[in-house]
Amino acid sequence: MTATSTTLVIGATGTTGSRTAARLAAAGHRVRAASRRGTPVPGAEPVRFDWYDPATHAAALGGADRVYLVPPVGDPGPAAVMLPFLRLARACGVRRAVLLSSSAVPEDGPAVGQVHRALPDLFGQWAVLRPSWFMQNFTGTHVHAAGIREEGVIRTATGDGRIGFVDAEDIAAVAARALTDAHAPDTDLVLTGPEALSHDDIAAAVTGVTVRPVEHRRLTREQMRDLLSAQMPPAFAALLADMDHAISQGAEDRVTDTVLRVTGRPPGSFRALLEREAERRG
Repeated sequence: MTATSTTLVIGATGTTGSRTAARLAAAGHRVRAASRRGTPVPGAEPVRFDWYDPATHAAALGGADRVYLVPPVGDPGPAAVMLPFLRLARACGVRRAVLLSSSAVPEDGPAVGQVHRALPDLFGQWAVLRPSWFMQNFTGTHVHAAGIREEGVIRTATGDGRIGFVDAEDIAAVAARALTDAHAPDTDLVLTGPEALSHDDIAAAVTGVTVRPVEHRRLTREQMRDLLSAQMPPAFAALLADMDHAISQGAEDRVTDTVLRVTGRPPGSFRALLEREAERRG
């Protein structure tokens, strides 16, 4: 990354965007932190950006030559707004793009998979991060975290299925390397934590650290879809419920060495995250 390089981080107040922007800024890189309100991020230049307001796009790019892409939340068809922006970004001088996708969505898959497929034809340097489910889903503002705090319950349609839950800090560490290394990975990076856990395992771990009983309540795919539909667009709720069902069939029962290979350090465990959160809260 040259001294004049500037990275636009979209979703800079979100789970991975905030951590990625902070890592880049702390390392001395120029960062434009994009969010709908242009919220300040330490060490970065705040800029207003809204996927659904094209008038904000060119101004947000503002001389950036690389971009971290967080798709619009809850949109089952993000390519409709993302691809025009990416074509504009290329025309404005962006040479490297790093896309946040999902381990459940391969290239040519639904939703953000269409953006994944388009990246190689748009940019000379690119990478797609495909993390497993976030550990922070159980500690932040996610529906699972709210269920733990308010009821001591995690509701899913995953059954006994296991997932290689990953710490958002590790996702950000990989993102920062993909954005700044002299040679971009130009590849599909599946990110997991060090072990695959069921939601029963998650409930037991939270109970063990917080000393507050938490249970995993098993729903059918249809029950999960209906529960989520009260909080998000029905099409996206159905997509998430289908992902839960796929997990129940073993689709996410894996771990990878990507975090270690890219960053040089092993990924953090779920228990370590819980202990870190408990210490932070005192």
